Amino acid sequence: MSSEPENGAGPLFFELAGNLRLSMLSKFREKSYRLSQLASELNATMQETHRNVVRLVEAGLILKDSDGQHMLTPYGKVVVELIPSLTFLHNHREYFLEHDISDLPMQLIHRLGSLANCEVVHGVLAIIQRWKNLYLESKSYIKEIMGQVPVDLIEVLSTRIESGIKFSYIFGRDSVIPKGRSEMLHKVGWTEFISKGLVTRRMLETVKIMVILNESDACVLFPNLKGEPDLNTMFYSNDKEFHSWSNELFELQWKLASSFDESKLMAEV
Repeated sequence: MSSEPENGAGPLFFELAGNLRLSMLSKFREKSYRLSQLASELNATMQETHRNVVRLVEAGLILKDSDGQHMLTPYGKVVVELIPSLTFLHNHREYFLEHDISDLPMQLIHRLGSLANCEVVHGVLAIIQRWKNLYLESKSYIKEIMGQVPVDLIEVLSTRIESGIKFSYIFGRDSVIPKGRSEMLHKVGWTEFISKGLVTRRMLETVKIMVILNESDACVLFPNLKGEPDLNTMFYSNDKEFHSWSNELFELQWKLASSFDESKLMAEV
């Protein structure tokens, strides 16, 4: 009896189970290869390279053209684009056992692989320092979706706004507002920033996933199993795909959000 699965996506996952075949598909994502060139780059023998290439051809993932070059099929290109998302989840499986991403828009779940090229930052102090650096290094804008407000960073943020940086943010009605926020906003002239159009803001019923980005760097914080943003672990990167993913999340949430109403926020704690 064959041990290979026959139904659903089983045969595909069976073909993707081999590390060498995964490495081959990653190479084919970049360009086409002759068999000898592929074997050399993967430090594999011609025999094992040939055997695995044949399997990928039979699976419909790659094909061989008339010049002897192997390349991805249209079907293979789609499969290869999905692999990074599964790899990202697998590499951070301990984290995602304790964090819920079910509130993400489906198109962003499908593109989780865009977050792969990142640094994982641990600890509240280290995370707040990265936020501060992101603010200070901004050149044109800062966008954020916030579930908790670090009041100590308001003055830093205000200096960037005074220099002409545009700040757009989304709060949840359930966002944690620390004591002293109102006084600090009054001190830095927040109302004037809003009237000048330097600060724009909107509101959601709840914020579970936090995002902070400027024009080059971005960071994402997912919620714990209680649905609360986890300020102990953050994904941070200046990778273009990571930034694009983060910006799309912000823009999608901005469209869903309603007008900002300060009176709807929870009391300062």
